[in-house]
Amino acid sequence: MSQQGLARSVRLFRLFLREQTDPGLFYSAMAQDAVSQVAAYGDPAGKTVVDVGGGAGYFTTEFRAAGAHCYLFEPDRDELLSNGAAPEAAVLADGYWLPVRDGCADICFSSNVLEHVADPIGLIGEMIRITRPGGLIYLSFTNWYSPWGGHEMSPWHYLGSRFAERRYRARHGHAPKHYVGGNLYRIHIGQTLRMAQSLHGAQIVDALPRYYPRWCRCCAGRREWGTRRGRSRPGR
Repeated sequence: MSQQGLARSVRLFRLFLREQTDPGLFYSAMAQDAVSQVAAYGDPAGKTVVDVGGGAGYFTTEFRAAGAHCYLFEPDRDELLSNGAAPEAAVLADGYWLPVRDGCADICFSSNVLEHVADPIGLIGEMIRITRPGGLIYLSFTNWYSPWGGHEMSPWHYLGSRFAERRYRARHGHAPKHYVGGNLYRIHIGQTLRMAQSLHGAQIVDALPRYYPRWCRCCAGRREWGTRRGRSRPGR
């Protein structure tokens, strides 16, 4: 049984502290947690799931363990092969142009990808395209103003991205993996929700903090966003 509330948040935070030393442990636990979140909106067993930007395949593995037919699309070859080999049915592909037909997915899933793309609305639009009417889109991203907004440079990004990059170089002797304007972008909750609402073909059904307890809605750092694919309501 998965932990809920504050106990769940504490467990995930402790695991996050081991992300650099034991990434497999952290990402496997995060994938289990994410799939349980998706399952709250409907059992994924037997469903077709498209995992957009899923890296080495931790989320794909968990969706398959839950009985889903999951397919991974990852644009970065190094990330895809970071565990030594690509998962079965994985495709090297850009999330802006997924090589699948319209409405093929029951569930379209993306975790912590949106803050790494220069055109977030393009990625969201493509996720809507490939999701069938009545299907579910799960989109998680890292808010720039959250404690982890600067990724490995956190929390020094609060003093500016250039300062955070210089400090990281001085401390570690090499450049950070992420740099703002190249593979990391300042993305915010309100901005992203407005973008989502401006697109036709989907409706927002939930906007919740991913790692915080559900009663901390206003404190969200990393954000999960669920939509139902279908006709948009006027004015939304």
